[in-house]
Amino acid sequence: MAEKQNITYILRCSDGTLYTGWTNDIEKRLKAHNEGKGGKYTRVRTPVELVYQEEYDTRQEAMSREVKIKKLSRKEKEALIREKKENIT
Repeated sequence: MAEKQNITYILRCSDGTLYTGWTNDIEKRLKAHNEGKGGKYTRVRTPVELVYQEEYDTRQEAMSREVKIKKLSRKEKEALIREKKENIT
């Protein structure tokens, strides 16, 4: 069995707001968010789109990064998302 990934992620909600979380199964978590079974915040803001993710070796690292990202301003989060897209393309 493959080792689980620990992922910190940012979602863009249907109302344009951003939601940050962590998971060890991004596909399952994204599905849960879009079915209204994810975080309370996203429940009424579906559909959501995965716009950013970072992988970590441990869940503690992913959770710590989630806290740090949540403390960023919206402008700083948007810059993270933009930077990631630029590195992919």
